Order: sequence, then structure tokens, then C-alpha cells
Amino acid sequence: MKFYISVTGIKRFTIVSRLQRRRFWRRRCFGGDEGEEFTGGGGRPPIVSPDNCLSSSGIRCPLLFHYWVYDMEVFGGSDAALLREELTRALLEATTSNDDEVGIRIVEGSISGPVSFDDLVKDMTLNRQDIKAFAFKTKAMIEKMEQIVKTAKWQESINWHLASHGVPKSLNCLSLQFAEEYAINAVARSRLPRPQYVYRLTDPSLHHVVLLSDNLLAVSVVISSTIKTSSNPEKLVFHVVTDKKTYASMHAWFAINPIDSAVVEVKGLHQYDWPHEVNIAVKEMLEIHHQIWNHKYQSLKKEDFEYGKENDHKLDVLSPSSISLLNHLRIYLPELFPDLNKVVFLDDDVVVQHDLSPLWDLDLIQKVVGAVFDSLCGPDCCPGRKYKDYFNFTDPIISSNMDQDRCGWLYGMNVFDLKRWRNTNVTAVYHQWLKLSLNSGFALWHPGALPPALLAFESHVHGIDPSWHVAGLGYRYPRADKHILEAAAVVHFSGPAKPWLEIGSPEVRVLWNRHVNLSSEHIRRCGITG
Repeated sequence: MKFYISVTGIKRFTIVSRLQRRRFWRRRCFGGDEGEEFTGGGGRPPIVSPDNCLSSSGIRCPLLFHYWVYDMEVFGGSDAALLREELTRALLEATTSNDDEVGIRIVEGSISGPVSFDDLVKDMTLNRQDIKAFAFKTKAMIEKMEQIVKTAKWQESINWHLASHGVPKSLNCLSLQFAEEYAINAVARSRLPRPQYVYRLTDPSLHHVVLLSDNLLAVSVVISSTIKTSSNPEKLVFHVVTDKKTYASMHAWFAINPIDSAVVEVKGLHQYDWPHEVNIAVKEMLEIHHQIWNHKYQSLKKEDFEYGKENDHKLDVLSPSSISLLNHLRIYLPELFPDLNKVVFLDDDVVVQHDLSPLWDLDLIQKVVGAVFDSLCGPDCCPGRKYKDYFNFTDPIISSNMDQDRCGWLYGMNVFDLKRWRNTNVTAVYHQWLKLSLNSGFALWHPGALPPALLAFESHVHGIDPSWHVAGLGYRYPRADKHILEAAAVVHFSGPAKPWLEIGSPEVRVLWNRHVNLSSEHIRRCGITG
């Protein structure tokens, strides 16, 4: 079959074997003998094409030339040059034209158009169409393929975030194992801490660490890594607050695996006897956070945005932690620990790598909280995100009160002066902003514990050295420099990919895995390998 496609119709072309193709290009491009083969460029012939040809989809036209000439070499002296000129003209027209002169409109989801180059060749030969039709159909086919790829990537990103919301079977197993121990084993129900150490729970000279979590394995890693790196582990006192459903297993873990060098207290929320007004305020707080989360969820369902790393963070806010009571209760630390004056707060997704003892001697300069502002990545780099990533600056309440390019401080490793906190209106301001959010349709900020805290602690934050806290290890593509990670006192797996999930980056998960207690029979029985 010998014919080729031109603007005026189908003329003649020849589909040749790879051997014939190489011989042809050796003669045509290099003036060699018929028996000599072209060997450069991996065996593919050189492609001559215009450099300024760019399709609307971003694909450069040399790709189209390559497909066309590589699979259908043109013979015929001057006809080859003519075809090249006609193809160039058609491709440029397809690039700049938005009309449908050739009657080509491939609707997304249609199965009528070509989906591969082979299909395109068959379509062109069977329907005897000209070069213009070829150019428009090729453009439409490539644009459709690009859209399919973008959709697939976005769906993969959604699935990745959904996977981060689940609780691994191994963690459920571990919690059930220790809940059973609490029920049948008297040792698992023994008092924490031991009676001779109870006085340490309120001793102001000791180093008090607070964790609010329902994740047994995560808490054990935080406490283990803190003790291993401490220069004075005997001064450490850990206050673990959990919910009612996790209390039994959390208590059993530390009762069966006692820590001799430090004191651990485990307390359930059901064991607190708060005043009625505090209970009401906590309930209202949680309801408003639920409404903020639901508002964001509904708006994302209506939003039509394409795949891109810049859109990835829009899914982060839908994390279950955004509506977790334990996650938001940190604003009530003074009420949770009325007998303590200074504490270090740690999230359950951190690993301690260096001694934290100097934090308790840190002068907060009359401020309530010590937190990392600046980042080791440079003066223009925020350790977390900028205010514009947390707040809705289209609302005048937000735009009139803050700068969108300001860096937010990091939550997850903080020093709190509870004594000074009690003498401020931080918690009251927090609730005032919640009510403003309620009256504004829940659109002032994205879901999460940090945005309202940024507002409530305004002018009450003291910046500490950035090496104390490096965050962001829980995102899909953590920008983790090896030297920065090694220097960090605390590394924080903030983001969806928590270190106990398989979706996390192996390069940074190893920092967490090394502190998993693999000597525990219960951990091995639940298939936790670390």
C-alpha cells in the first residue's frame, strides 16, 4: 500500500520495516549508500521540525513529527519536502485555532476518537482524511490523554489522603491486646505512678511533659525517644491524657512496661471533674470545629480544581485530627493541669532526637508560649505555612487583622508558661474568634487546631531557635535535608503521612521506627515490625 496524506487529499506513502527505515534515513539525511544504516540516536531517524511550534496542551510539535515520520516514512524526492511543509502548516494551525472546521471535537469520555497513535493511523487511512484533519485529531488525542493523566493523578492524591485517615490493623490489635490485659491482669491495673512517686506529679523543680493522644504506639515512641536522649531522665514527668475508650489500654501499656528512670501518669478525660461552665465551653468549641470542618468539606465537593501539588494541601484539612477533641484540648492546658506552672507540650507524631532539658530553663520574656518561627531553610522560608494558607483573606474580618504573608509558628513542640497563661485572656480570645467564625458562616479559616491558636496567642508567642523543631515530615514529598534533620531536637511528622502508616516516606520513617519497642511480645503479636 503506497500513498501519503496531503492538504488536498490522500496521495501516497509507504509503511516500511525498521531495517528499511534506517536505510532510507541513511540515504535521505546523510547521503550514504542504500546498504548503509543510520545508527545515531538509538536507531531513530533525526526529526526536522519548527522550534516555535507549541500545542495548547503544552506538547511540542516535534513529538508529532516524530510519531508521523517515524512510523510513516515519506518517499518521493520533492514530495517529502512538500509534505513536511504542509504538516508544519497544519500543526501550527491546530495550535492556534479553536474552531471546528474539520469537524473534530473529541468529547471527554468518548470512545469514538483515536486513543493511540495506531488508532490514529488506522482512522486516517480508512477515512482518507487530509493533513489538517490529522493535525487536529492528533492535538485532540494528546489533550485528551493529558486530561486522563491529570485526573488519574488527582484521584491517586485523593486516595492517598483517604489512606492517611485509616487506623492500621496493627494499631487496633495493639489497643485491644492491652485492653484485654487491663481486664484480666492485675498488674495492668496497678497504680500509675507508683505511690512513692506521686509527689513528682506536681513538683515544680521537675521537667513536666504533656501529651494528649489516643494512639498507644505513638505515645510510647515519644516517651521512649525523650528518655533516651535526656541528660536527666530521672527529672522527667510525663502526663498522658487520653479519651475513655483508650484509657484502659494506655494505662495497661505503661503498667506492664514500667519506666524506672522517669514518671508516667495516664489520665482519662472521664476522670476530670471540671466546673460546669468549662464543660459547656469545651462542648461548644468542639461543635464549632465540626461545623468549620463540614463547611470546608462541602466547599471542596463543589470546587473544580485540577491536579497539582499546590492543591494537595486542600485535602490536608480534612484530616480526622481537625475535629478531634484531644487535638483541640491543648487550649485548655491550664485547666487540665492546675498545679503545674511550666510544661513542654509534645504532639504524638514527633520523635525527640536531642536533650530537651534546656527548654525548662528557657526565658520566654513574659510570653505564654515558646515556639519555632524561623526555619533553617532560609529567611524567606516558613517552617509551616504562611497565614494565607490557614485563613480566608477574602473576608474583611481576616484581611483587616493580619498579614497574609506572615509565617505561622509551629504547633507540636511548645513550651507553655501556664502560670502566666492563667493571668491572660488567651482562652477567652480563642472563644471570641470561634463565635466570630460561627457568625461568619464558618469561612474565616481552614479546619485545624492551629488557625484559631494563631489568633488567640497573638502577641503572646516567644520565638525559639529553629533547631528545636523541624516539621513537615508527614507530607508526600518532605523537603528534609539530612543535616537539618540530624540537628533537630524534635522532628515532627506533621501532615497526613504519619510514621505508623505505610504511605509515609521510608527515608524519614526510619527516624520513628528505631524507637518502637520490638522486644514487646504484644507488638510482635500484632505484626508491628518497626
